[in-house]
Amino acid sequence: MEQTARFDMKRPPVRTRWYLRPLTWVLSAPATLKHRTVIRRDGMENIRPPYVLLCNHNAFMDFKVATMAMFPHRANYIVAIDGFIGREQLLRDVGCICKRKFTNDVTLVRQLRQVIQNGDIAVIYPEARYSLCGTTAVLPASLGKLCRMLNVPVVTLICHGHHVNSPFWNLHERNVKPTEAEMRLLFTPQDLKDLPVDELNRRIVEAFQYDDFAWQKERGIRTPYSGRAEGLHKVLYQCPACGTEYRMTSEGTRLRCSSCGKSWTMTELGELRADQGETEFSHIPDWYEWERENVRREVEAGTYSSGVLPVRVDSLPNAKRFLPLGGGTMVHDMNGFAVRGTTPDGEAFEMIKTVPSLYSCHIEYEYLGKFGDCVDLNTLEDTWYIYPHDCDFSVTKMALATEELYFAHRRAIGRPCPPGLA
Repeated sequence: MEQTARFDMKRPPVRTRWYLRPLTWVLSAPATLKHRTVIRRDGMENIRPPYVLLCNHNAFMDFKVATMAMFPHRANYIVAIDGFIGREQLLRDVGCICKRKFTNDVTLVRQLRQVIQNGDIAVIYPEARYSLCGTTAVLPASLGKLCRMLNVPVVTLICHGHHVNSPFWNLHERNVKPTEAEMRLLFTPQDLKDLPVDELNRRIVEAFQYDDFAWQKERGIRTPYSGRAEGLHKVLYQCPACGTEYRMTSEGTRLRCSSCGKSWTMTELGELRADQGETEFSHIPDWYEWERENVRREVEAGTYSSGVLPVRVDSLPNAKRFLPLGGGTMVHDMNGFAVRGTTPDGEAFEMIKTVPSLYSCHIEYEYLGKFGDCVDLNTLEDTWYIYPHDCDFSVTKMALATEELYFAHRRAIGRPCPPGLA
C-alpha cells in the first residue's frame, strides 16, 4: 500500500492575505448577484470582529453568501479535508482550517481560539454536512460550551433557497431567485456568561430551524427545470405505498417505486403529487422524517442491520489525492460500523466506529461520478470513503440509523439528547 505523509492538522490558521480579501469578494459577488441574494441583518449595528459565525449548510453557495455578509473583514472557515484536495495552499492562504468530519479534535479548539485572538471571525458550519432535504441536521451538544469558551459575540447566518436551487441529491442549479439570508446577533459575551449551557444550546437549535421546501412554497418560487426530481430517490429510498426499501427510482420530474409501480410528480413549487391515488407525503421533508421513524423502530426493536455489504475503500490521508485502499466488507448494525478488508498487497485493514463514538456520519451520492454512493468515516489521521457495490443498500438509511443508534444509546445510559442536539 502506498504510504504518504498525513495532513498537518496542527498548522496554525492563516490570517487571509490582504491581497486575497478582494479576490474572495470578486469570486462570491457574481453568484449572489445572479440569485439576487437578500441579506438581512438583525442586531449587527455595533458588531465588529472578533466574533463566531454559525451558518447552516445546504450548498456551496453558503460560503459565497457568508463571504459577502462578512466583507471586508477577515475570517477563518472550518472546511472538511476533501475540500482541500488539489488546492491546500490556496485554502490555507484564504484562512481555511481543515477538519475531519465527526471527530473530536482538540486541535481545532486551539485553532479557533487563535482566530479569535487574531481579532477575526471564526466561521463554523455545525451541521458538518449538506442538508439531505433542506431541513436542519442534528447539531453537536458541545456547541454551547465552545461559544462560551471563545467569549465573543455569536452570530448566526441562516440561508434560504440554496437547497432548492442546488440540492445535495442533484447539484444542477435551478436558478432560484431571490435567495435570502438572515444574519443575526444571537449572544453577546454577557449572554454567554449569564446563560446556562443548556439554554445556549436551546437557543442555537431554535435559531437553526429552517425548511427550504416550505420557504419555496411560501414565496411561490418555481423551478421549471425538467430534471428537478432526478436523484430524489437517493433521499426518499422507501416507498410509502408498499413499504419496500431500495426500489425507488427517479427520472425527469417523477419519482417511482419499481416494486409496486406507484409514482409521484414533483411540481415546480417543490411539492409531490401522486400520479394516482393518495398522496402520502406532499412535503419532501415529511417523507424523509417518516423514513427516520421507521429506522427508529428497527433500532428500538434491536433489529437494525445493513447486512454484510461488499465495499471498495479509498483513503484520504492528506489533501493530495485519494488512494485506493482495497476491497472488503462493511456492516452497519446495532454495534455501529465495522469495515474490514485487504489491500492488493495482502495487508489487512479495519475501522470500527462504535455507536457512542459517532453521533452522525457523512454520506455522498454518486461522489465525483466514480463508484456511486458512499459513507465517509474518519479518524484523526485518515478519512475513508467506503463504496458498497453489487448489493441493496441506502447510505441515507445508514445516516439516519447512525443518529438513531446514538440517540438510543444516550437514552439507555440515562442521558438522553436534548431536541436537535447530539
